[in-house]
Amino acid sequence: MLNKRGGTESDLTVSSITPGSSPSALAPDFEGHGYYLAIGGAVAQHNWNHIMTILQDQKFKCKLMDCSEDLGMISIQGPASRSILQEVLGEDLSNEAFPFSTHKTVTAAGYKVRAIRLSFVGELGWELHMPREACVPVYRAVMRAGAKTGIANAGYRAIDSLSIEKGYRHWHADLRPDDTPLEAGLGFTCKLKSNTPFLGREALENQKSEGVRKRLVGFTIDEKVPLFGLEAIWRNGEAVGHIRRADFGFAINKTIAYGYIRDPHGGPVTSDFVRSGEYTLERMGVSYPAEAHLKSPFDPNNNRVKGIY
Repeated sequence: MLNKRGGTESDLTVSSITPGSSPSALAPDFEGHGYYLAIGGAVAQHNWNHIMTILQDQKFKCKLMDCSEDLGMISIQGPASRSILQEVLGEDLSNEAFPFSTHKTVTAAGYKVRAIRLSFVGELGWELHMPREACVPVYRAVMRAGAKTGIANAGYRAIDSLSIEKGYRHWHADLRPDDTPLEAGLGFTCKLKSNTPFLGREALENQKSEGVRKRLVGFTIDEKVPLFGLEAIWRNGEAVGHIRRADFGFAINKTIAYGYIRDPHGGPVTSDFVRSGEYTLERMGVSYPAEAHLKSPFDPNNNRVKGIY
């Protein structure tokens, strides 16, 4: 979701839904079109305010409902996720029956849940959205089914590491209201090849025609260097930006960092400009040679979300 300047105000998941036959927070009753919005908890209020402002400004006939206190979510990710969840859900979870980026209402541990085939860590996996009272029973059923495959709990630092390996963007770090999708390498999310109107379209069209003046670039360092953000990015001996987010990539055994770079001479930052430079990242006065990447250094073709390992 963009603002009128083309900046990124929100990064969320939107699923089309139909009215529930037995209305609940998971499947509410409504008239017209309905959408289920899944938002990261830390930015929920910012998202709510942005959406409400647009609804009021545009005078849309739309009701926004907050069901956060009534629902919970468990994310099951990894090569064994399909076999584990087929046992828990009793559903066909093949690519043909349950493609990526689709959702179904299914049953788990005796409760109705919404299964969404999504991943924020770039692996084969599903999110299970469920009523609050179902969270513990469904979690226990998943852990029982996964015991034989070595299932384990994972925290947010694991998500940070796995997502940065795939080049997935984090809103608040890689994406902010002053960063556009074109600058962040997410132009494919905008319907610029169609006539579909959207907030910020004019700004993006102008930026595309003029060329972006900054671009998000990934970097890897062969040494195990702890980076925390705000480290300087040097290109051919000139400072061109700073790191926004960094972590260690355990799959490639390298430090990974992302930051926006600019041309010191004010020109557009093209792919050729990025590729033609030699880079170092400066941490506490020490410079480390770095390799620049315009695609993820790990699984760049996104095979793993398709279940191809």
